[in-house]
Amino acid sequence: MRELLAVDLGTLPYGEALELQRAAARGRIAGEIAEDVLLLVEHPPVVTMGRTAKTEHLVSSPRVLASRGVEYFEVERGGDVTFHGPGQLVGYPIIDLKRHTQDLHWYLRQVEEALIVALGALGIPAERNTGKTGVWTKGRKIASIGVHARDWVTWHGFALNVNTDLSYFDMIVPCGITGVEMTSVARELGIPRADDAGVRAEVLRAFGGVFGLAPRVVARESLPLLALH
Repeated sequence: MRELLAVDLGTLPYGEALELQRAAARGRIAGEIAEDVLLLVEHPPVVTMGRTAKTEHLVSSPRVLASRGVEYFEVERGGDVTFHGPGQLVGYPIIDLKRHTQDLHWYLRQVEEALIVALGALGIPAERNTGKTGVWTKGRKIASIGVHARDWVTWHGFALNVNTDLSYFDMIVPCGITGVEMTSVARELGIPRADDAGVRAEVLRAFGGVFGLAPRVVARESLPLLALH
């Protein structure tokens, strides 16, 4: 069975993780990485703007963000503005869609499905919101998704709020959706803090199941292209 190589990067600045996922995507395109990869990471506070982001959706200016210790990046992923920070599980799937289905809309729905399955296993009834990419629960948004692909290999990915300080989202119009209410795993479960390791395990299990891959956790050093960065 084909594998999904899962690499837990711990906590990394956004710029460093961005270079890692780009390197992994280049390796996947070139065939130097033989299996699909899922990079799991947590970032210090950062706001990122996708290709279709509108400046008015950034409520706080980059200067104000910097004064609060929040980094700012404009990147090649699809979608609008989003936030990453402590307590959030960010996943960067490096998937070769030539080995699956060459359709980015299909891929987006698969990523949503994996998160819906994982949240269901955690006791949170999650769902799609027609016309809006991401994952929701009871009308509140719990996960954001924005992707990019070249030669049918994907990078960028999803951000699942686990124990996230949701007040950070007040600095932006999340994903450009006016009036959206953000939530987290901890909030939905009504507990002070959710089990980060348990959430990661369910997400990895769900991604393997949805994409028909056998998950295997590997060290960053086992993928030479990542070890160089």
